[in-house]
Amino acid sequence: MFERSIFGAAFVAMVATSGFADTSLTTPDGAVSVAEKPETVITFDVGALDTLTALGVDVAGLTEPLYVPALAALDDGTKPKIGSLFEPDFEQVFALQPDLIIVGPRSVSQMDALSDIAQTVNLSPFSDDLEQVVLTQTTELGALFGKEAEAEALIGELHSSLTELRGLTENAGKGLIVMTNGPKISVFGPESRFGWVHATLGVVPVLENVEAETHGEAISFEFLHDANPDWMIVFDRTSATGGDGPSANETLDNELVAQTTAMQTGQVIYVNPADFYIATSGVRSLQDTVDQFIEAYSANQ
Repeated sequence: MFERSIFGAAFVAMVATSGFADTSLTTPDGAVSVAEKPETVITFDVGALDTLTALGVDVAGLTEPLYVPALAALDDGTKPKIGSLFEPDFEQVFALQPDLIIVGPRSVSQMDALSDIAQTVNLSPFSDDLEQVVLTQTTELGALFGKEAEAEALIGELHSSLTELRGLTENAGKGLIVMTNGPKISVFGPESRFGWVHATLGVVPVLENVEAETHGEAISFEFLHDANPDWMIVFDRTSATGGDGPSANETLDNELVAQTTAMQTGQVIYVNPADFYIATSGVRSLQDTVDQFIEAYSANQ
């Protein structure tokens, strides 16, 4: 607890002295000044929604579908729908008269149009270092909405958990990130959108040269068998997006896959797909993912 408190205070001080006052948010294009404590905020980024909710900040409207079961309680019938992550309902957004609109990777293409309604800030990750992104965004949103104490507690817990996890993954063998999309499988490496599994969580990659495609490098069961990872980190895209098709368990129920070290030793982590794939940069989401990894790696010590 002492370590978490010291880290939280130090991080808040670092942000403040780096030019990120309580009216600035870090974006991929640099720091953007925002009016202090906006009264009405909406977000087209699920990671930002996740962090705002963890901080206790209410939003005026919700995208549809919401995708993340952990956030389902927000959809209690009192908040209007503001469109999807990709296509805003501009009339509804205008009617809400927001002070601040947040966009992310899936909605940044709509930033110019939304900016005609209210100040719009792009909270897409500004760095490949997911820990830095989450800690910075949590701290800055906490400062913006007067939730500094809540932010410090959240980032302190996350930092402590990540330190614990890295100690577990350091010498635990090599891992491979596997995505199933119905009957199809693909893998991701250190340079991919999920490279943070290696860089932030400390999982040593079994493969270095993997094509950094949006949906990974398509592979066969034979490829997975030959790669023979000690750990498999599996996420089910079909489940994450509410699509139809076989589950990850069903797709990987294969004789060749069963012969891998990961399957033989039970070192397969079926991550929460919504946390891993949809709300990746949310502080609650990343904390839950880290906790899931800690549980899995601790059980195989």
